[in-house]
Amino acid sequence: MTIAATRIDRLHDLAREAAAAGDHDLARSYVRRARRVAERHRLSLPEQFKRFTCDACDAYLRPGANARVRLQGGKVVITCECGHHARYPYK
Repeated sequence: MTIAATRIDRLHDLAREAAAAGDHDLARSYVRRARRVAERHRLSLPEQFKRFTCDACDAYLRPGANARVRLQGGKVVITCECGHHARYPYK
């Protein structure tokens, strides 16, 4: 595991903790920083990270707090409070 991948994982943990504590601006900055590190080092973000972040506003999504999760037609639909939808198939 590279240093950049380790840093992305650490930023993911920090964003989760900040969102749980209610500091959404700090969580958003951690998400942006992790995306930036991934871009700079040409790494893909871990799937767990992609599923819990909003592509539109970089918020760390917490189901029930700032995200709505629904099952619809074989897909999980996650709606952020900004209105952005993410759809993922489930097995």
